[in-house]
Amino acid sequence: MQTRLQEMKESALGQISQVTEAAQLQDLRVKYLGKKGELTELLRGMGSLSPEERPVVGQLVNEVREALEAAFSGKQKAFEEAALFAKLSSQTIDVTLPGRPVPAGTMHPLSRIIEEIEDIFIGLGFEVAEGPEVELDHFNFEMLNLPKDHPARDMQDTFYVTEELLLRTQTSPVQARTMLKKEGKTPLKMICPGKVYRRDDDDATHSHQFTQIEGLVIDKKIGMSDLKGTLLTFARQMFGENQQIRLRPSFFPFTEPSVEVDLQCFNCGGHGCRVCKQTGWIEILGAGMVHPRVLEMAGYNPEEVSGFAFGMGVERIAMLKYAVEDIRHFYTNDVRFLRQFNRG
Repeated sequence: MQTRLQEMKESALGQISQVTEAAQLQDLRVKYLGKKGELTELLRGMGSLSPEERPVVGQLVNEVREALEAAFSGKQKAFEEAALFAKLSSQTIDVTLPGRPVPAGTMHPLSRIIEEIEDIFIGLGFEVAEGPEVELDHFNFEMLNLPKDHPARDMQDTFYVTEELLLRTQTSPVQARTMLKKEGKTPLKMICPGKVYRRDDDDATHSHQFTQIEGLVIDKKIGMSDLKGTLLTFARQMFGENQQIRLRPSFFPFTEPSVEVDLQCFNCGGHGCRVCKQTGWIEILGAGMVHPRVLEMAGYNPEEVSGFAFGMGVERIAMLKYAVEDIRHFYTNDVRFLRQFNRG
């Protein structure tokens, strides 16, 4: 049997060395090492050997098996390397060709402004809050001191879904919801960015959908000086360290007193030009001290605490900062316009 094993080994190794295709190699593997292969047939004859011969033959069988498996593996690896080399040889690369540019996106200018404003107010200790865009009349109007018969609730100004459900006209409802969650606790410092909707004709300065950021502060001994200081800090971080603001009397149902806040014209430095219509100032936002009635409805005692609120249009800030003349550029998705704001 030892002689037969040696003869089979030499025969198999000779055939393996002459194989030229992977399929032929697999056939040989089955022929010699398969369940019905020649090596298996020889193993079945070990029962007829004497006890002294079995260990010797068994060791030889293992050596033959290992030799054949090594030969098969080596040949298989050689076939794989040859196939890979042939594939690489057939695929040439011209390194002199120019590269294909991969277009990369950039942050939308409105998103950049929102992020910048958030960073400024977070640095002042404010928190960022969010709320639903489809809002209840109760939060959008009533909690902000606008009763059912108030002129600001005109059907021509608001997108109503039902009598009690509407698309929010401002982000102030988020302030109302936040005040209720606080349950009269102070201090409260928050801003709430988000989309708002009004029934307006779209033109260069108006849009039926736009973005607002409103802020609210409630604590003990809050006064107009705190409001002015906060907005002046914001203006200088957003538009430059030498910026100045002015406050003009105005009216809003949810603040008393109320003011319009103007920014010194960055184009003429306050001397008067066509940008500021020769006034030296540009209106940027509305603000005021929170109305006592609003505080009461939200669970605060106006005799113990006070607060201020402000609201600004993100598009307005972006148009001033980037000298954009038409608000519609922000929504038309013209890549020529958006490429101007690539951070790179």
